[in-house]
Amino acid sequence: MKERVRTLISEEEIDRRIREVAAQISEDYRGKPIHMICILKGGAMFMCELSKRIQNDNISLDFMSVSSYGSGMTSSGIVKIVKDLDDPLEGKNVLVVEDIVDTGHTLHHLLGILNTRKPASIEVCTLLNKPSRREMDVPTKYACFAVPDKFVVGYGLDYDQRYRNLPYIGVVEFEEDEEGSEG
Repeated sequence: MKERVRTLISEEEIDRRIREVAAQISEDYRGKPIHMICILKGGAMFMCELSKRIQNDNISLDFMSVSSYGSGMTSSGIVKIVKDLDDPLEGKNVLVVEDIVDTGHTLHHLLGILNTRKPASIEVCTLLNKPSRREMDVPTKYACFAVPDKFVVGYGLDYDQRYRNLPYIGVVEFEEDEEGSEG
């Protein structure tokens, strides 16, 4: 079986929408420090582009790695912290930066953990939102794009660690190999 990636959201559309969301965040946090937490690995590209466009001189960055996927296309349902934060959250305005909010289980679990660390506030910003798959209610204040129930890759999202480097969001599609074709 061969796989191919069909473009769903272009690089230009992503750039435009990140600028719009960054402008809204800049307005909402005017005069307040922001402690951005990137959820690795998928959120890295998005956080870099988003943070560059937020108009605020008081932004700090931290990184956390949480896993609920193995090498497949569906969540295992088990959330595991692979890398915890370096800095304490107490009293900080936290902005969690995600690549995609799907069922909501991982984010729900993660927000529960982060809230015990007593931040002043906590909001979520996601590149992609997949509301049709939502099983847990999670507050997502900033979302760049709603996407259909398809397996998406690119711009940090992967399929078995591949396709993260694509500058656009694509859908993985599988095709039958043609029997007996010469090539």
